[in-house]
Amino acid sequence: MNKTVLQIPINRDLRISAEKEAISQGFSSLQELVRVFLSKIATRKIEITLQESTMLSEKNEKRYLDMTKDFELEKNTYSSGSVSDLVNKLHENSVS
Repeated sequence: MNKTVLQIPINRDLRISAEKEAISQGFSSLQELVRVFLSKIATRKIEITLQESTMLSEKNEKRYLDMTKDFELEKNTYSSGSVSDLVNKLHENSVS
């Protein structure tokens, strides 16, 4: 087998925590996890998607939690029996 060495400089703490997690997930080492990952991506058996998390400010987090409670309690909500009723209500609120 033709082998090569891949060197990736990373923070020591990152390596330690990644190695612990790899072992907790059943890999014998961090190197084994990287080999499996590279093998899967090279043979197109996995697809990678990166997405950043959206974090709300504390103020907006509280606001949305309060809104969720209102919806559950049917407080500050409006139920419409028909489309025309809903449109009338929307127009009524927009004139304010």
